[in-house]
Amino acid sequence: MSSPREIIDDLKSRLALCHELLNVIEREAHALRRVDTPSLFEFYQLRKNLLPRLNQSLDTLRRHRVNWKKFSPDERARHPEIGALLRHNQDLTMKIILLDRENEQSLLRRGLVPARELPSANRQRPNFVANLYRRQGSS
Repeated sequence: MSSPREIIDDLKSRLALCHELLNVIEREAHALRRVDTPSLFEFYQLRKNLLPRLNQSLDTLRRHRVNWKKFSPDERARHPEIGALLRHNQDLTMKIILLDRENEQSLLRRGLVPARELPSANRQRPNFVANLYRRQGSS
């Protein structure tokens, strides 16, 4: 089982990684707002380089979340910063997803997304993901 110190350190490093990714996505959004057609290859490369680190941090986060739930209520009460860091990571991840989706919409409007990469129509249904989670949870 992970120690509270290890969980805190990993959550802080994941938070730093999320801030790095958010910076890339915000810069991409700024580039997409320009009138001319900017080169987006730089952002593609940055994302490609961040993806393995993000996947690794997500696996670590999942493991820590499971371990955190195994801690006694008294132990969890002694480390309130872990709960706060978990929520902060989750909030920042949602912010990244929303901004990335806006960038994707900008790319679609400009016709810069190949047809094979077009998003599913289900993404436009607000309750689609919630219903998926509900169905997965009941199995």
